[in-house]
Amino acid sequence: MKGSSLRRLFPHAVLLIYIGIILFPLVWTLNSSFKTNKEIIAAPWSFPAKLSFTNYWNAWSGAHVGHYFMNSVINSTVSSLAALVLGTATAYALTRMSFPRLSLVLKRILILALLVPAASLLVPLYVLLRNLHLYNTSLALILPYVTLGLPWTVFMVSAFLTSIPSELEEAGIMDGLSIYGLLWRIIVPISVPSLFTVFMLNFLTSWNEFIMANLFLTKEKLRTLPVSMVAFYDQLNMNYGSLCAAIMISLIPVVVMYLMLQKRIIENIKA
Repeated sequence: MKGSSLRRLFPHAVLLIYIGIILFPLVWTLNSSFKTNKEIIAAPWSFPAKLSFTNYWNAWSGAHVGHYFMNSVINSTVSSLAALVLGTATAYALTRMSFPRLSLVLKRILILALLVPAASLLVPLYVLLRNLHLYNTSLALILPYVTLGLPWTVFMVSAFLTSIPSELEEAGIMDGLSIYGLLWRIIVPISVPSLFTVFMLNFLTSWNEFIMANLFLTKEKLRTLPVSMVAFYDQLNMNYGSLCAAIMISLIPVVVMYLMLQKRIIENIKA
């Protein structure tokens, strides 16, 4: 009896230890964001002597975190919306329209696109953007984000569309709806929960992306939030408290979206 209890408790103990290891850097960063530089250096594991939001104000205004934050919001939102619209239309065509051979070819191309690592595309994308005079513009990030997010968006939306009964579309056809009417007036309203989840996953992927943002955007005014973190050491003169505050600000969209969508994301991935 005692042995069976230990076997039941052991996985929970391991899980709690794992959660503690994962959460420790986040908790330490949050705690340090309210401390002064002297407090962090003298006692890095202690609580702040006084709760102050000065570091957040210094990071937001002095280090221009607000500007970089909006750059990331715009790039991530536009690219996620574009990938969602194009992916939904493509998924509808692949699942509902009758052209077997072409559908098979397109599916194979999308599968191949999923297998290609993004790092292997950096040099070709760099050359392409330079030749198209898009280097150091917002499109230098938006277009690659859309391209990379489109294949898996198509597959996730397709998986949901296959569960929608065709009788709804037949009723729409009887009412005189065109292909576009069926998609935007019947399919999309029904698919909103799934589409919202796909949008959020695309948004978070774009929000956290660093390599392309660092390579394709060298102008300071176009920097995204992850890239700007690297330059904070000089901008803030090694102000660790403000740096921790900037990191916490960058986590706000990620945490909020996860708390809102954790159940829905897991359900859609399982589907």
